Amino acid sequence: MSGSNGGSDSPVAGPDATLAYGHDHPDQVADVLLPRGTGSGPAPLVLFLHGGFWRARHDRLHAGEAAGALAGQGYAVANVEYRRAGAGGGWPATFTDVALAVDTLPGLVDAAYPGLVDLGRVVYCGHSAGGHLALWAAARDRLPAAAPGRTDAAPRVAGVVGLGAVTDLARAWRSGNGEGAVAEFLDGGPDDLPDRYAAADPSRLGPPSVPTVLVHGDQDQRVPVEMARRYRDDFGAKLIELPGTGHFELIEPASTAWPHVLAAIEQVLRAGSPGTADRPD
Repeated sequence: MSGSNGGSDSPVAGPDATLAYGHDHPDQVADVLLPRGTGSGPAPLVLFLHGGFWRARHDRLHAGEAAGALAGQGYAVANVEYRRAGAGGGWPATFTDVALAVDTLPGLVDAAYPGLVDLGRVVYCGHSAGGHLALWAAARDRLPAAAPGRTDAAPRVAGVVGLGAVTDLARAWRSGNGEGAVAEFLDGGPDDLPDRYAAADPSRLGPPSVPTVLVHGDQDQRVPVEMARRYRDDFGAKLIELPGTGHFELIEPASTAWPHVLAAIEQVLRAGSPGTADRPD
């Protein structure tokens, strides 16, 4: 795989640096992990968005082992923190943080480690609520006018990988996923806040404009696999459905699900690299 270059499979102990991408809140930071065992040439950069149903009690340490394992495979990784519900986040702060993070972190990593990162091979990868944010971040040029995080041009990203991702906020609200997490995150439901959902929900933003792969366990009790199946059917995203797999195995490097996560990242990099004609099948 293009991200391997002989890297180790072992997670690393901790980040090599913590970079601030904003100055308004201490959560506007990302832990940077450098690629281990790489050969010559710059490495792909994975911007990883952690899960936890957008709530403050879950932070980026939740994804630390996965981020370390990706670095062990030869990727540069930015494990992104952002403001979350209960600590200054939710609408619109979480969205403005994520937009700022994905826009600025590649340049910040490149400035801190010149030549290390291939800015043409950046992947947004997120788990659970972070998967929602990764899908949303790649579709910011499709947001309604004046929506937080909106851009006129499509973000510069090779592709998106959603791990047990929340792909449909209205459906998650109706199902009560995360014990009311969506209502807490957006301050209400889709009937009361239709404009907010129109600006936040990947299922309302149309088909992805970049290669997109979802990895989802068919035994996921936190985010039902039916959500991923519907997103695949509606928008043509690739779905890797894993039998007998739950929600958290997708960020556990020792699990049988982990090789499928690595394969998904490699798929979007192959499909999104300039000069390649193949797309995820």
